[in-house]
Amino acid sequence: MLTIVRPKVEEMMEIGEHIRERQPELWELVKKSAGNGGNLELSKLLKEFDRLDALLHQVQDLGVEVKDLTIGLVDFVALRDGREVYLCWKSGEGNIQFWHEKDAGFAGRQPIDWE
Repeated sequence: MLTIVRPKVEEMMEIGEHIRERQPELWELVKKSAGNGGNLELSKLLKEFDRLDALLHQVQDLGVEVKDLTIGLVDFVALRDGREVYLCWKSGEGNIQFWHEKDAGFAGRQPIDWE
């Protein structure tokens, strides 16, 4: 599953970074667009929002929960000792190496004991 999710998360992170970089000018583009029937720069940015939304839904449709796109944090639902937990992966990590209770969050990550 990670081989499918990883490139989607990385692309979402790139789009998110680009949008955050453009954030200061975003409101000005919206104001200008509203008064003159459109704006080419805003149209390009809206395509990025659409792509981000599509990728997010693709990942969520796999049952993966996106937690933080700034760091590329996602959780996979799993069973541990008969209860639901999250397997936790962050962009840059090789494989899934951590898990946490559903209510513990990132701060409660614990190494997976593969034995």
